[in-house]
Amino acid sequence: MKILLMGFSKLKYIPYLRFYLDNIDDQEHDIHVLYWNRDKKPENLADYENVTLHEFSKCQEDNVRISSKIPNFIRYRQYAKKLIRRGNYDFIIFLHSFPGVLLSNVLTRKYRGRYIYDYRDSTYEKYGFFKKIIHKLVNCSYATFVSSDGFRQLLPQEAKEKIYTSHNFIKESLDHREDKKRYGTSADAIRISYWGFIRDEKTNCLMMDRLANDPRFELHYYGREDRLTDRLKAYANEKKAENIWFHGEYVPEDRYRFICTTDLIHNVFGNRNMMIAMSNRFYDGAIFRIPQLCMKNAIMGNRVENAGIGFSCDPQNENYADAVYDYYMSLDHKAFEEACDNELERVLEEYHRGCQVIREATKRIEKENK
Repeated sequence: MKILLMGFSKLKYIPYLRFYLDNIDDQEHDIHVLYWNRDKKPENLADYENVTLHEFSKCQEDNVRISSKIPNFIRYRQYAKKLIRRGNYDFIIFLHSFPGVLLSNVLTRKYRGRYIYDYRDSTYEKYGFFKKIIHKLVNCSYATFVSSDGFRQLLPQEAKEKIYTSHNFIKESLDHREDKKRYGTSADAIRISYWGFIRDEKTNCLMMDRLANDPRFELHYYGREDRLTDRLKAYANEKKAENIWFHGEYVPEDRYRFICTTDLIHNVFGNRNMMIAMSNRFYDGAIFRIPQLCMKNAIMGNRVENAGIGFSCDPQNENYADAVYDYYMSLDHKAFEEACDNELERVLEEYHRGCQVIREATKRIEKENK
């Protein structure tokens, strides 16, 4: 059977792609992956030797207005539509809302019941036409995966029986679970770390307002730098903050190094989409047993507090630094580690259910094609 997975960014920025590739037998199926090289720089493709890669190569910044992205979105649509027509695929998995929206006519007609929709961003749900297309894509899918249970409230209730949760942790992280305990280093200050795509300028500026030059804390950012990051760096310089660092882009293996020097994970977001989303760092916190800071009343904030694996507070509060400090210093580390183990067990149970759904999908479509 011929299967196409459609990404909307560079491969290294689609870690959840592995969730699908790991559950599709590349010896039995002809697997193709479409990805968008947005900076036209090469990347390591060694992990994709058993799949056919299709690169759409157009420079595109992320943190710019949607209107400026439209020309390249149209070019992506043309490329993908031609690829689907020529490839004559049996099954499609699209890994972002935009490929689905841009190709909704093709998917809901020709591939009705023969695609999986991976939903992980509600940014454009405020537009009625966009939301209408999303609902149709969900209803016509074989299955829809959400990266956060918070997204379920945005999707059609009549399709709830085929909506599953996709937990976006990196499986290899489990092999490094004891690294923090074995190789972790101590410091005089509490080291708060953020890794991944840096976003939410307003909230990060608030974090700097509260923590800059407070000798109790260090604030570290690891991630690809763009215009937003440049503005944050400039803001830190304006404050003459000597305890805030930007380390730039990293390779996946570097995570295990700076995780060992992290005391608290920065998981604080204030924008609408991230208030109901789950970040990859949530899973890193549970896996590596590192407490995490989240926004009050956000999905992640409620989850970490209910599970006992973190602390939620709004950085708009003037006593934010004291509240974070008191939380960390009063932490019962034995109870905390047990709570992380319990949360990871819950996540893995849902993760394996998702794996089963993918395997069942490929078997069913293959049977129908015979």
